Amino acid sequence: MSTTPLQRDRATTIFQKGAPGRRAFVCPAPEVPEVDPETLLPAGFRRAQEPRLPELSEPEIVRHYVGLSKRNFDLDSGFYPLGSCTMKHNPRLHERTAALPGHARLHPLQDPERAQGALELMWNLQGALAEISGLPNVSLQPSAGSHGELAGVLLTRAYHEDRGETRHKVLTPDTAHGTNPATVTMAGLDVIKVATNQDGGVDVEDLRAKADGDVACLMLTNPNTLGLFDPNIAEIAEIVHAVGATLYYDGANLNAVMGLSRPGDMGFDIVHFNLHKSFTQPHGGGGPGSGPIAVSERVAPFLPVPVVVRLKDGAFDLDHERPKSIGRLRGFHGNYGCFVRAYAYICSLGADGLRDASETAVLNANYLLARLKQRGVAEYLPLAYGELCMHEFVLSGGPMKQALQIKTLDLAKRLLDFGFHPPTVYFPLLVEEALMVEPTETETKETLDSFAEAIAAILSEAAEDPEIARGAPYTTPVRRLDEVAAAKRPVIRQAL
Repeated sequence: MSTTPLQRDRATTIFQKGAPGRRAFVCPAPEVPEVDPETLLPAGFRRAQEPRLPELSEPEIVRHYVGLSKRNFDLDSGFYPLGSCTMKHNPRLHERTAALPGHARLHPLQDPERAQGALELMWNLQGALAEISGLPNVSLQPSAGSHGELAGVLLTRAYHEDRGETRHKVLTPDTAHGTNPATVTMAGLDVIKVATNQDGGVDVEDLRAKADGDVACLMLTNPNTLGLFDPNIAEIAEIVHAVGATLYYDGANLNAVMGLSRPGDMGFDIVHFNLHKSFTQPHGGGGPGSGPIAVSERVAPFLPVPVVVRLKDGAFDLDHERPKSIGRLRGFHGNYGCFVRAYAYICSLGADGLRDASETAVLNANYLLARLKQRGVAEYLPLAYGELCMHEFVLSGGPMKQALQIKTLDLAKRLLDFGFHPPTVYFPLLVEEALMVEPTETETKETLDSFAEAIAAILSEAAEDPEIARGAPYTTPVRRLDEVAAAKRPVIRQAL
């Protein structure tokens, strides 16, 4: 099949465009004396030859990058119900706040005396997160949720070692996020899986059988990845604490319970927050992220350094003198722009607003679940566990695969042709042909109705001709990719 000039242009990299000598801007002659390059940068640090850079006019540059941006699906383009990732709207007011010069241009190595405003913001954010979590001590240092997990497991290990104990096991439910077992392995400990009961919660008897003196921690998400709040959480905490272990809260699903319940009140010792989920950070494409941690008093001595502190005279400083600390987790003090956005979000909503956000997220998820049932979708995509959900739910595509001969992946790809980003697929692993949907609190009733109609239309279409879904998508810049090959043999740079 022949391609059009526009299609060929879209497939061209910026290095293949332009012409020698073409410029978007020509600098005027400098009004300062020329300087010997040796005095600016020693020869050992300079390239042997000048780097090859694209040579384009300004319209070419603008069209290239605007064209690339239009090929992406993003939250500003449409509904993005990616289960567990909480892809909700990022308020533009908070973006403008983070872009203010005093925030955006602050150097990370600025002396604390000249960064009092930033430190005060960080101090106040720590206090807000402490109140939300019910745990009094907070570190903003971790760069992402998984980084917060690693910090939490390292804190657990340090806590036990300080008590003269060496423990090797960390318990994780089989509904856990994939980063949980990866984090445990990185921390040098062993992963022990805990089963899920018939209601979708932790199998308490299996937990009781595996909780022994060699267990360092139980990592738990509540509500869990199935979108269910575990009613046995008090008993779970009692079992874990009875063997001297800590209880770790994966905060990925905090968006369901902000202002409603607090992990610290449930008995958790360590919590990580996803500021880029619950507190509205743009986080597509791998960043930026931020994963602060809150801990109980017994874990506080081991927090990473430096810690933001308030002095007796009211000034703010960075405390490096913490002899039991696990050390520094990153080069600077955290992703400060994320702190500004999160603090602006919390201040904008207040305590009542955070609670309302969670209640609306839960309402939206249950409304969408009801609409899908009303449209007859449950026959092919039944709810995996329970009858209601918290902020997200997991459907099983097993009956759909059997009756209509299409897989969950086919349904997801076909949704792109209807203008919707697909939900998370094939996770959690214990659900056959899983489809994990999180609508968030920022979507309207009309959007949820349209999504339910799209799902119903695809299933109806598949009943007539399953090949349509199997060949989808048709309207995207690229057709269906070989995702296994892309994961195993990624090409991440253009050969020059």
